[in-house]
Amino acid sequence: MNPFSLAGQVALVTGANKGLGQGIALALAAAGADIVAVSSSNADDTGAKVRALGRRFHFIAADLTRTAPIPGIIDGTLAALGRLDILVNNAGMIRRADAVDFTEADWDAVMDLNLKSAFFLAQAAGRHFIAQGRGKIINIASMLSFQGGIRVPSYTASKSGLAGITKLLANEWAAKGVNVNAIAPGYMAIDNTAALRADENRNRDILARLPAGRWGEPADLGGAAVFLASSASDYVHGVVLPVDGGWQAR
Repeated sequence: MNPFSLAGQVALVTGANKGLGQGIALALAAAGADIVAVSSSNADDTGAKVRALGRRFHFIAADLTRTAPIPGIIDGTLAALGRLDILVNNAGMIRRADAVDFTEADWDAVMDLNLKSAFFLAQAAGRHFIAQGRGKIINIASMLSFQGGIRVPSYTASKSGLAGITKLLANEWAAKGVNVNAIAPGYMAIDNTAALRADENRNRDILARLPAGRWGEPADLGGAAVFLASSASDYVHGVVLPVDGGWQAR
């Protein structure tokens, strides 16, 4: 058997309508998984691309800045596709301002989506996975799970917290057949980094430090996601895997 095959499995990917979430969803579909996409806006483009790969696709509209939709997301996945094997906690946002000016509203918005909902969705999926004796959870962390950054206090706090929660859940659930790991993308060409790429000085400085010499693309996360979602990673627990073009090596 191919240890990287996801044939017959169902993956739930939050924020799969665009960017990193879409790239991960397509990689999992190419490896054989059917996809449930969760986002607050339509995921028609992702759905068309998943179906073109010959996989089933189901969309659940949900606002993950609140935890109320979470039970319905799990129930809706099981009702639509009959099973759940993989959760990818990808949905996230960023707010930028100097720390001395950062507002409570911007703090709460980012923490609620990036950390609170990610934990409670992992909890809900984890209950299902523990009951079935197997499951994979992949949290999408960040370079700011390791570093401080500037002008993004709530984002740094949320992504540092997500790395910690990844390890905690791995400690509790590894012996129950559930793998909990994270991917830490480097500087990726997505909506969240538009301001950085538009800033001539910041863009130049970032590229100068990147050994790969380019910003990452959503597809660059595909291999790591398939590995962590597949049986090839059955003995991998609590890892925060950088996919960063060599950023940390520099």
